[in-house]
Amino acid sequence: MTGLAALIADLEDLLGANGVSVDATARRVASTDWAHMSPILAARLPAGLADVVAYPSTPEQIAGTVRLAHEHRVPVTPRGQGTGNYGQGIPLRDGLVIDTSRCARILDMGPGWVRAEAGVSLAAIEAAARRDGQEIAIMPSTVGSAVAGFIAGGSGGTGSVENGYTWDEYVHAMDIAPCTDEGALITVDSGQCAPHIHAYGVTGVIATATVTLVPRRDWIGVFASFAEETAALAAAHELLRLDPAPRILSIDEPGVLATLPKDKAIPEGRFSVRAVVDRSCATSASATVTSHGGVVEAVRDKGAAYLASLSFNHVTHRARKARPELCHLQVYGPGLTERPDDVRAVLPETLLHMDGFRVDRSAGVDGRGLVGMLLCRFDGEERLYAGIEGLNAVGVDVHDPHTWLLHNENLDEIREAAARFDPEGLLNPGKLPPR
Repeated sequence: MTGLAALIADLEDLLGANGVSVDATARRVASTDWAHMSPILAARLPAGLADVVAYPSTPEQIAGTVRLAHEHRVPVTPRGQGTGNYGQGIPLRDGLVIDTSRCARILDMGPGWVRAEAGVSLAAIEAAARRDGQEIAIMPSTVGSAVAGFIAGGSGGTGSVENGYTWDEYVHAMDIAPCTDEGALITVDSGQCAPHIHAYGVTGVIATATVTLVPRRDWIGVFASFAEETAALAAAHELLRLDPAPRILSIDEPGVLATLPKDKAIPEGRFSVRAVVDRSCATSASATVTSHGGVVEAVRDKGAAYLASLSFNHVTHRARKARPELCHLQVYGPGLTERPDDVRAVLPETLLHMDGFRVDRSAGVDGRGLVGMLLCRFDGEERLYAGIEGLNAVGVDVHDPHTWLLHNENLDEIREAAARFDPEGLLNPGKLPPR
């Protein structure tokens, strides 16, 4: 019996026949994500095809599944809901994909924290937390994402104006399934979590996670428009300093608005500023808009979820659906707001979408700023990467969304953890660059 056939037999013993699939459709679904938003990645992925998909339903089954992959020396790729945009959960070496979506219980909750299994959606955690008078500190704009997938492959989103990135004190603890002979779950606390955050599972498969909750707010949506970009940016920076902070703040120029759903509160031909604010801030938010020459187009009691769908990479998806010739770069830095016309001159047909973010936790409210999605016409990979150098020259840094390789600042720390939790290099191979 080959290693793969033996693995499948052992997985069926562990998970039951319904917990293992070699169906062609299931394997194909488990081998794709939203990497098609990048024209570069779309041409290269899927680079592999799962040979088998496992569906563990408990943290212990996740650990057992990873241990069996190690025993049979079969590559293993962990996967949540498949909402990643960079091929994070796509197998490059075939083998086993672990789909954690059936491991989806909220295990415990207390003041300021919730402990959940890997496959629980952020939407389910949010709903449970709000019933308890709390809400999740950070969640992606794709609220159906699984908590472990968000930790392993995401970085921020809704709530990031106040709470920053997933690696900013968001994760309290995890149970990690190592790819070793022993295979028992290993608990890591907040001081040990960093190598497992935004590491695509190369340092062990997250089986449970304890993440931060904050007090529940009464969120409403504020829609504003401006004739001039400078006024829109000035108002946005002031709105970021509301107390309590907005949960979401987004800015779009007229060219981006043309790709969004039609809405009388988002008039075309103007600069749109949209914010999810606590109800107590409605008056001050409106006053801020008008003091900068803007128009408050609407204040909606149930606008929060809708505005989340007009933020971050949702805008990229909508823009590329309307204009397939566009591609995107994730951008940040002073040039976005200080030299926007210079930024637009670097790449063809550039459009800017920006979202509020706490970019420096040590600086308090002064650390809140704007990050963005730069949309431009795709004229080939060489032209795009030359444009990145041009953006750097005008004060814009770029997080490359067109590679599946990890490029975290703590790569050495990730490599050390991978050597401990995956000595054979079987976890999501091809995602951790060589030294």
